[in-house]
Amino acid sequence: MKYTREDIERIVDEEDIEFIRLQFTDIFGKLKNVAITRANLEKALDNRFLFDGTYVDGFDSNEENEMFLVPDLDTFNIFPWRPQHGKVARLICDVKTTDGKLLEGSPRQVLKRVIEDAAKQGYTCDVGPECEFFLFQTDDMGRPTTESAEDGGYMDLGHSDRGENVRRDMVFALEDMGFDIESSYHEKGRGQHEIDFKYKDALGAADDIMTFKLAVKNIAKKHGLLATFMPKPVQGVVGSGMHINLSLRKDGDDIFYDESDPNGLSSIGYSFMAGILDHVKGMALITNPTVNSYKRLAGGNYVPHYVSYATKGKGSVVRVPYFKSSDNARVELKSADCLCNPYLAIAVLLAAGLDGINRGADCTRYMADKAFDELPMTLADAIREFQKDEFVREIVGDTISNGYIIQKSIEADEFRRYVSQWELDMYLTR
Repeated sequence: MKYTREDIERIVDEEDIEFIRLQFTDIFGKLKNVAITRANLEKALDNRFLFDGTYVDGFDSNEENEMFLVPDLDTFNIFPWRPQHGKVARLICDVKTTDGKLLEGSPRQVLKRVIEDAAKQGYTCDVGPECEFFLFQTDDMGRPTTESAEDGGYMDLGHSDRGENVRRDMVFALEDMGFDIESSYHEKGRGQHEIDFKYKDALGAADDIMTFKLAVKNIAKKHGLLATFMPKPVQGVVGSGMHINLSLRKDGDDIFYDESDPNGLSSIGYSFMAGILDHVKGMALITNPTVNSYKRLAGGNYVPHYVSYATKGKGSVVRVPYFKSSDNARVELKSADCLCNPYLAIAVLLAAGLDGINRGADCTRYMADKAFDELPMTLADAIREFQKDEFVREIVGDTISNGYIIQKSIEADEFRRYVSQWELDMYLTR
């Protein structure tokens, strides 16, 4: 929805909104915010609200730490799960330095830059995410567990799906915030769920993913549950991913659909897909950024880990979904998970796809029955692939690239040194 400054000031007064959260995202996809009162709204709307970015990952600078939060007025929204007296609203913000420059380490700015580059070539991209999550019990102290009281399976309902009422409240809250919910259902794992919402432009989709995760976690908490987007929280149980569907238009016309192709995909669509597959190993650090991400990807033939595309194959990283018209022509990345930073993930996917189009990249070698290369199988492997892929590093920029390499190397090294329960069970009494 489009808002003017006057619209926001009027709604804040009419709706008795007392707090406005100025939100932004660090380089690793963690949502940050500064809460201001109604009295300081004018200052925020004037782009005069300063904050100290010293301790925000990717925002620290040796030269300058004070930065401005610049609200995107069209992201104004009211949190439906907060009290109705003295309501809470939010504005998603871009970040500028005090000399007026957009911050290089701002992930939202990285995506906006890729979108602008695409627009110069006449392209617009729509993105439809599919976010999976688990609902777990909390203990008497409110601490999270990995226990679930339900026994539902894939698309079960009624007595089996005890999370149905929680999911229902999530859908209502998301609809109150303007989401167009397409479906919600129980997923394969015990306590695992999925809520799908309609595709949007690339920036709007990334904003929506961040909002979706915030809403799901808050509604679950109101029910005394933990909602987690951790890719593989339980040993031996299917993991959670975030499938990313991408469609492309040029000068307003769909360019992915070709009715003469067996899969319905145009030659441009195949080149777009080839561009992604050319760099999918290098971007794994962005799309799958944690040690736990690779526990999910190591789950067997039904988990996307082959650098290939297919229409039905479970093991391919990219899928060409069934479609019969230009209305839903798209390609789908299946390997990403919800712990990624959606701004960076969508940015590298779009940039790589467009690079494939511009090069006329050939997708033939990535057919599922011909391609046997695999994604990185550990976080350390993903770091090495990222370091080798100059294209992906250039898209996210030096600040973010260096931040990922340094921080994720620390995580990988800590995990390498960690003595797990599995090791104790296997070797302690030998």
